[in-house]
Amino acid sequence: MHRQNLLALGLLGLVSAVVLAAGYASGRGPLGVLSYGVSRLSNGPNRIAGGDSLTTENNASAAPEFAPGNWINSEPLTLKSLRGNVVVVEFWTFGCYNCRNTLPSIKAWDARYRKKGLTVVGVHAPEFDDERKLENVRREVAALEIQYPVVTDNDYQTWRAYDVEAWPTIFVIDKYGRTRGTHVGEGAYDETEQLIQKLLAEDYKETVKKTN
Repeated sequence: MHRQNLLALGLLGLVSAVVLAAGYASGRGPLGVLSYGVSRLSNGPNRIAGGDSLTTENNASAAPEFAPGNWINSEPLTLKSLRGNVVVVEFWTFGCYNCRNTLPSIKAWDARYRKKGLTVVGVHAPEFDDERKLENVRREVAALEIQYPVVTDNDYQTWRAYDVEAWPTIFVIDKYGRTRGTHVGEGAYDETEQLIQKLLAEDYKETVKKTN
């Protein structure tokens, strides 16, 4: 093989390693990197997968319902049944270390605000085969001391409905079932908690502003 070809292959390997490392650092992993790359090609460079999104009350749209799955720590929940509560939905998988890094904040919000009207739901969307097995998910939920509801999403139905592109992704949903905030990746914990506090303080009138 010519030296130039060897150099080209070496450079390609280095670039691939950097891309994969960046993907893991952002919580995407191999599948997430591929999804992100396709999204960039399809939507152009102005689409930012890792950005925050805050939506005003008047412009907020109804959050999609949870697809059928196996529920842990709870009976099956629906967003309709949770009207009047603020809901934090986190898309995660137990093998993602970025997801694990978010857990202290997620668990703290659950402990701090559950009695004030917050419901946290972890949507477990697997990346690898061992993360698809219910017994493994149950084991990890217990080992990680997660006490809030978790639902499996092995077919990625909820993932696709929410247009998720990476692990972890957090959605903050108001008392009327509308998505008011989104964050991809680690960080923005203070800002997310402030949004939770704001939405908990908002009035809720059951006979008014129904989205369905």
